Amino acid sequence: MKLRIPNTFVLLFLILAMIAVATWLVPGGQYGTVMVDGKPRIDPGSFQYVQSNPQGFVALMMAPIKGFVEAAQIIGFVLIVGGAFAVLQKTEALDAMIRSVARAHTHSAFVRVMLIPVFVTIFSLGGATFGMSEESIPFVLIFVPLALALGYDSIIGVSIPFLSAQVGFAAAFLNPFNVGVAQKIAGIQMFSGIGYRLVVWFVATALTIAFLMWYAARIKKDPTRSPSYALDIEKRKESSAALTNLTGMTTTHAIVLLLFVGFMTAMVVGVIHFGWYINEIAALFMVMAIVVGVIGRLDSDEFVAAFLHGARDLVGTALVIALARGTMILAQDAKIIDTMLHSLVPLVQSANPVFAAQKMFIIQTVINFFIHSGTGQAALTMPIMAPLADLVGISRQTAVLAFQLGELTLPMIPTSGVTVGVLALARIPWITWAKWMVPLQLAYFVMALLLLIPPALTNWS
Repeated sequence: MKLRIPNTFVLLFLILAMIAVATWLVPGGQYGTVMVDGKPRIDPGSFQYVQSNPQGFVALMMAPIKGFVEAAQIIGFVLIVGGAFAVLQKTEALDAMIRSVARAHTHSAFVRVMLIPVFVTIFSLGGATFGMSEESIPFVLIFVPLALALGYDSIIGVSIPFLSAQVGFAAAFLNPFNVGVAQKIAGIQMFSGIGYRLVVWFVATALTIAFLMWYAARIKKDPTRSPSYALDIEKRKESSAALTNLTGMTTTHAIVLLLFVGFMTAMVVGVIHFGWYINEIAALFMVMAIVVGVIGRLDSDEFVAAFLHGARDLVGTALVIALARGTMILAQDAKIIDTMLHSLVPLVQSANPVFAAQKMFIIQTVINFFIHSGTGQAALTMPIMAPLADLVGISRQTAVLAFQLGELTLPMIPTSGVTVGVLALARIPWITWAKWMVPLQLAYFVMALLLLIPPALTNWS
């Protein structure tokens, strides 16, 4: 019988039920707190056992709605951001930019050489700034024929939009869906620490570009070395026809893209210099949606439909956040969350803070196999990992980075709907893709371990 991983909702509810059972088995415990820079932090030496408060069936059924209430601000923020970016996509400015460059490849040797670095950077920026993930799926239909027309293979065509966006998502510096939510839960300023996160994003993106450039040159020289060579024979006949249907970018598209860059810049300035938080950033995204919609010549019906479509696509994410928060509510009400933290300390604790951060990253990597939503994983794990960071002597900022880097496995794992969907669209078997990904995945793993060293040593905050 084939092993099948439950979907995220079933898995989270099972975790919720397991937490409810655990409240009857795990003794209650409590840490004292001390004030550090005006914020409460756990006192590592203050743990003591207390009377627990077991949670029954009624509490289990009430946990999701309680989680929804407690996470209302984050959920509202996610829905607004999703709606805003759906409006941006409705203007077709992003699509038009990619099409215009795709057409230029036939006329410019420079474009052919720079195609991989430029587009990997663009899609990685998409993941790093507005959480591009599922949005990369349609671009596979453009980049697979483009890659084949350039003498590469379907793997390059998939990697440019999909792999790049996922790497940017994991190494993000402004992504509201993982960095923003995780920092909010960890009790640190949203999008703080952007300087080092830019370094992390640059290194991860550069590694991806270097690997893809090396692989593309190898396949260009000998196409038979491609794992998808046999699969691509028929696709090559279709690629030329697909490229002839691409159209370029209009002045309106260019203005919309410039506005988008301007709003992202405004967000960075607002966060760094004016202390903007969730409410201010959500308001900025609302303004961006309205301005982009007007400039993109969307009428009121198109605007509302696009916004609702984007928000609707993230309703599942909102429910994941509510369920994840519900698990913490059960544990908190039962007074067992501090006991759980106390038991995790020996697994993560190390005489060297670097090893503590790296072990936290490995734990998050394992969790990512089961929980694919960056937002949902943040909601589930950061309430534990943030105070755990206090206990093992690393900063909460480092704990957030360890959580992010744990998501680097998503492009490979077969339990991810996005990964499976992209490969189905490109007609690449998962096993073919996974074998190709192994060396790159190992490189990402080593990279993550190395990138956690500076923040762990400097107590990055």
